[in-house]
Amino acid sequence: MGNTGTDEPKSNGKIQVTKDGPYMVLGGIPLYRMIIKCDHSITPSEWVVGEKLETPSNYALCRCGETSNKPFCDGTHIKNNFKGTETSKNTPFETMANSIEGPKITLKDAEILCASARFCHRNGDIWNQISQTNEAKIKENCIENACTCPSGRLAIVDKEAGNAVEPKLDQAIGLIEDPSIGRDGPLWVRSGIPVYSTEGKLYEIRNRMTLCRCGKSTNKPFCDSSHYPEEDHTERKK
Repeated sequence: MGNTGTDEPKSNGKIQVTKDGPYMVLGGIPLYRMIIKCDHSITPSEWVVGEKLETPSNYALCRCGETSNKPFCDGTHIKNNFKGTETSKNTPFETMANSIEGPKITLKDAEILCASARFCHRNGDIWNQISQTNEAKIKENCIENACTCPSGRLAIVDKEAGNAVEPKLDQAIGLIEDPSIGRDGPLWVRSGIPVYSTEGKLYEIRNRMTLCRCGKSTNKPFCDSSHYPEEDHTERKK
């Protein structure tokens, strides 16, 4: 499955956004902790798969960021009068992404989807390396770093193979944890799990997406890096 949308859900489960409330996860979708491991500074080296959480077939995940039972909803959104109005325009990835051409690959970049996982900086900034992808190691690094981006902000087209490159992911939700910055990240929705708006609209189905769980995103229900510390924003994006 590519990072662009598909017409029909290919999952028995789904995620339903509720009005000013939690994400209802339906259909037995597994839930894991996904930890960003950094070797130096705040640049990641790898993903570490943490524990699988015990969940019923259907469960509710907090999206206001204030629950005392993370990651599950405990009703705090009602007490705090959380306003979770969805603001995403649901623009297709291929329409919103900018294309950066290199000799061997094309990088597609939809910056609004950035979740600040920072793998794009591993072993060199991906934007600076695209022009050098006639070198095999640099090409490999660019592909690996783009495919490790949980939000799907970055996607790769291999010009030599003539196709988009996407990681093969199990259908699951990852709870992103980022110890190096002391913050919890968004929900990593993997392998084409469909997400529906409060009005029943199907968002574009993609292989990699991240949903806001701090309650502050300006692109709800998707993460826009609002959880990331303000003082470190220079490390967040290109």
